[in-house]
Amino acid sequence: MDDLDHWATGRLLSAAARLVEHEWNAHLSRWDLNHAGLTVLHVLFGGPMTQREIAAAAQVEDQTISRTLERLERSGYVERRRHAGDRRRLVVSLTPVGRKACQQASDVAIAEGYFTDGVDDIATFRGALAGIVRHLSDRRWPGHDISCHDASGTPDHKDPT
Repeated sequence: MDDLDHWATGRLLSAAARLVEHEWNAHLSRWDLNHAGLTVLHVLFGGPMTQREIAAAAQVEDQTISRTLERLERSGYVERRRHAGDRRRLVVSLTPVGRKACQQASDVAIAEGYFTDGVDDIATFRGALAGIVRHLSDRRWPGHDISCHDASGTPDHKDPT
């Protein structure tokens, strides 16, 4: 491997993202989740939504979210029901089991342990990453509200139970 100090920032971020993704997916597999599934659970913490609304909030195409919802439904994390006013539409909601899985998988004390050993100042690093995500998300999806998540990447909510 050539000297990492000479890699372009994009290359470093891409390589780090792949390595982090492997660690993160291993963590999430304890709940039969992946990144896409956890994102949907976070989105649904705010309340039931249609598939199209979930796709927009997750910044993916409608077709992409369909497979994720099928997997989450098989795991018992979400349920789909016909919309009361429009029987053609399905409304997706989080189940109590899905709410618990989302909270456990997102537990910062556990999840952060995978990454903090490689960074001297985690707060500064997290702030920089959040800045990149906000900037590039706004460039790609202007006007999209990414505020349904707090700075830790977990849903901006308080557990009502």
